[in-house]
Parts: sequence; structure tokens; C-alpha cells
Amino acid sequence: MAAFARLVQDETLDHLEESDPRAIRSRADLRRIHAVMGTRHILVKTLRHMDIRPRRMIELGAGEASLTLRVAHTLAREWGPVHLTLLDRQNAVSPSTVQAFCHLGWEVKLLNVDILGWIKRPAEPPYDLALVNLFLHHFREPELAAILTSLSQRARAICACEPRRSRLALGGSHLVGLLGANAVTREDAVLSVRAGFVDDDLSRLMFPAFRGWHIEEYPAGLFTHCLAARPPEQETG
Repeated sequence: MAAFARLVQDETLDHLEESDPRAIRSRADLRRIHAVMGTRHILVKTLRHMDIRPRRMIELGAGEASLTLRVAHTLAREWGPVHLTLLDRQNAVSPSTVQAFCHLGWEVKLLNVDILGWIKRPAEPPYDLALVNLFLHHFREPELAAILTSLSQRARAICACEPRRSRLALGGSHLVGLLGANAVTREDAVLSVRAGFVDDDLSRLMFPAFRGWHIEEYPAGLFTHCLAARPPEQETG
């Protein structure tokens, strides 16, 4: 049972221009927070457990894509070349990050659109994998259900890491200032946990669109909530 009710509130970083010094500092804060939380390790472990080798992949709410680049460095030899689409309404991905993906043999496409507009477009051939990190918690249930339902037609597998809505995570969110986080990050960290997920918060919104899929939703590490979903033919033995 959830320790407290889910509450979605606007986070400051979402409304800052990508060139705003506060946004640049906050994105650097997030890199440190991911390092402390072990997010790269959690994502790599989840993706290996899912046993997929994507050729076409999309990241929703990609931000600056630095975390995805670290995941790519770990999995590039196993996966081989990947066509990666980075979707975000802002363009925070640096040319050096794109070049680093290219050095791994990955092709990158930047798609600067709002997710709620994107899901209304006609579906293209499905991506092999939709990767989501610290993004779904920004949405209230009606929008969240629409995004997830759309992914059933747009992706053959989904891997998501989101904030865990727990007393422990909430306590931790109040301590990010100890990592040198700025005021934007300190405030947004608390809001993120309050909007986070526990138990089957996500999977219960995925039916009936995902009927027959293999869906796992579980805590990882101290502060993270994971979702791994794939059709039954992609289950591992």
C-alpha cells in the first residue's frame, strides 16, 4: 500500500529554457543524483533481464541524454548499432553527446515535440524499445494512461525508471542539497517523489491495451521504481 497519496505538481526545471543557468546547473545536479542512486546500473540490469537487442529505440523525455549515453557505453558491444530517437520538447542534447553516440556506431535523431502531441500523430513502425527515465511522474493519470496506451502501438518493449513514492525516498529528496544541488533541484526532487509510483500504479493503467504483455513493476535500489514490459513472445526462458 502506498505510504501517501500521489500528488503531481509542476516542477520548475520543466519550465526553464534549456539555456537558463539554473537549468544547466540543475541538469548537472541530476547527473550527480543518478550516480548516487545507481540509475545506470538499474537500467542496464533491467534491460539485460528483458533480453532485447533493439535496432530502433526511442527515449521519452530525453533531457540532455547523458544517462542514456552511459547506458549505451555499457551495452553497445552487446547491442551493436542502434537508431536512437531522443524525444523532448526542449533541445538540451549537446553536439558532443550526439558525437559520442556516433562513436559507438549509434545514429541519433532529435525529436523536439511535446509528448502529448506526439501520441496523437499516426503511429510509425514500432520502436524495438521505448526507454523512459524520470518522465512519467510528471503526468496525472488521464494523460499518463494516454501515453502508456499509445506506447502499446509504438513500441515492442518498454523500460522505465521513475521516482519511488515512499517515506524513505521522500526523506532522501530533502537531502539532495548535501550533494550541492541548487534551489531548483532541491524543490523538484521533493515534488518528484510525491508524484512517483509504487506497487502497480503504472501497470494498472496499461489495460486493456497491453493485455497479453509480460509486465513487471517493482522497486529497485533505495529510491527507484521500475517498469519492464514486453509482449509474451519476448519473454525470457
